[in-house]
Amino acid sequence: MRAFSANLFALLFLCALTTVFYVWSALESRLERHKRGFSVPGAGAAHQGIPADLSAKTFRALLAVPAAQRPHLGGRLEAPNLTDQSAAAGNRDYHVNGDNKRPAPREGPVELSPPVKDGVFWSEWLEDLLSEGFTEEYARAWRETARTRRIVKLEPGCGRISNQLATFADGTKACVRYGINADQVQGETLTYYLASLLGITNLPPLALSQLNGDSEQWAAVRSRIGGLQWSDRAVVSLTEWVANLTGVVTPAPLRQESSGLHPEPGELWNKTTAELLELMQWSDLILFDYLTANFDRLVSNLFSLQWDSRVMERDTNNLLKTPRGDLVFIDNEAGLVHGFRVLNMWEKYHNTVLSSVCVFRKRTMQRVEELHRRRDARRRLLELYRDSEPLSLELGFLSDEHAGVLQDRIDRVYKHMLHCKGKYSQP
Repeated sequence: MRAFSANLFALLFLCALTTVFYVWSALESRLERHKRGFSVPGAGAAHQGIPADLSAKTFRALLAVPAAQRPHLGGRLEAPNLTDQSAAAGNRDYHVNGDNKRPAPREGPVELSPPVKDGVFWSEWLEDLLSEGFTEEYARAWRETARTRRIVKLEPGCGRISNQLATFADGTKACVRYGINADQVQGETLTYYLASLLGITNLPPLALSQLNGDSEQWAAVRSRIGGLQWSDRAVVSLTEWVANLTGVVTPAPLRQESSGLHPEPGELWNKTTAELLELMQWSDLILFDYLTANFDRLVSNLFSLQWDSRVMERDTNNLLKTPRGDLVFIDNEAGLVHGFRVLNMWEKYHNTVLSSVCVFRKRTMQRVEELHRRRDARRRLLELYRDSEPLSLELGFLSDEHAGVLQDRIDRVYKHMLHCKGKYSQP
């Protein structure tokens, strides 16, 4: 009886801690939006009374495994500054299949060609309209220059106080992520390279840098680094700063009162082209967040429905959009490392979100199928990471256990895709 009571008490305590964690995270996210001048629909001035130092606190630290028990791991915090709207958004270009101008999406319902082909794939005409986003060629060039550019200024503007908005000598900017713990920089970095393996180009370019007192890159801001109490030789991430981004509300087919994103007549055929292009990117996002076990986006909204019935009507955490409609996946700190560690707590929500989608980009499905068939996700991710990032050995890689979890989730996504194909494809 005592054992039962103790277990019951422990379960209730964990539930209470989880609830407080997400209430706190919601307040923290809204505070960061307020500081950046970000408009939250319906929020008004409700957050203006929150203490200025709230963003320095997080309950993620309470969920993290003590450093002595974890391998050399990490994740990232990505939150592009939105206050300087005068900064040129043209520093990077979105390419559309070799053409720099994407045709303006039609605002009326789709009338000519169906949006879905072969049962579960988005049609080619939609693929042709979608921007290529941050192409690999662009990202590679950005990484090479970001590693050598001199940083002349560090200031708040990238979410948490522990992070900084960096200005390079040429006037361009990047968010510097100094993780609260080792999981964050590594998790974010490996999530970025997994996206590259999958052909998902919605993540801003990322490069690693080491805080070295003798480095010319950091020489001009050495005193600022000391004031921030950043550790010497710590590995930080630099991510491209993108201007003129706005929030994204969860589309109606993916909200709790809807049946999900399925290729059924009437669900997609009455959507505008712009709506379809956004839904196509959402289908990639949901698969990607499932693979990385990132609970800090749509899954957190689903969890928050317990006390906030209108959470889906507000901007989705860690997701922004360019003026041309391209989704930008930010704040991937929970991916692959921290998300895997607390997987049991969130798995039922991950499964619910994954099951809500049965329409896929053909390229994404082909790459998932290849990783499933060859069962070499760990090797390919490690090779890409080490070939692309000179500081990969300093930062470390997934543990064998977490690499196995990643392969298992790839297998599950592939089986889900087969289930959808069997259900909706015509014989």
